[in-house]
Amino acid sequence: MTIEQDNSTAIITQEKTSLSEFSKKFSVLHERFKEGNVILQLNDAHSDSMDVLVSLSKTHRELNHSFVVVSAQLNQNDFEDDFTVVPTLQEAHDYIEMEQMERDLGI
Repeated sequence: MTIEQDNSTAIITQEKTSLSEFSKKFSVLHERFKEGNVILQLNDAHSDSMDVLVSLSKTHRELNHSFVVVSAQLNQNDFEDDFTVVPTLQEAHDYIEMEQMERDLGI
């Protein structure tokens, strides 16, 4: 797992660990990132093994911050609307920017 900070956004990348192990590690570290936006880049993801991350996403969004998963293997249509999946890192940044504008406008 690698962690980069880009302004108020943490970019956390799954490396050689399984999704299950990555989810457990991120659960422990989530408290550290609750004051900003989070982008998770997943290299090995399956929609049936995302429960922990879906739960953390809901918690994170309740704190009024963005939580976006980047994965070419996942499809947004397999998840609820409040769990965001995009195929590229650039789209994740764009999505966070749009959400920030909505929050600023009170939408």
